[in-house]
Amino acid sequence: MTGVRLRNTITDDTWTIPADGLFVAIGHDPNTALFVEPLEHDEAGYLVTQPGSTATNTQGVFAAGDVQDHTYRQAVTAAGSGCMAALDAEKFLAAREGHPGTAATAPRPEAAEV
Repeated sequence: MTGVRLRNTITDDTWTIPADGLFVAIGHDPNTALFVEPLEHDEAGYLVTQPGSTATNTQGVFAAGDVQDHTYRQAVTAAGSGCMAALDAEKFLAAREGHPGTAATAPRPEAAEV
């Protein structure tokens, strides 16, 4: 890349700023309006999770990424904590079905057969 072309959306004027790199921010406000009534949230609208977990104040509901992360808020964080939420949900469902601990137990015989 050699530059960024900008356009004024009011006057339609365009100009170029020389640049050899670009970082695009994906937003600063969490999109949590749908959840602030049933889920605990802070004054900025971020969902509150239990320390070291993605679990919210509602059993079986997990929050990941941009809706609970004040600091990083980027897609990589969302993907990583999305994985955490999936593992937490797996543990929750295993315990609910009466076999707690099986979701986190290794090795898994059924995986060895594949």
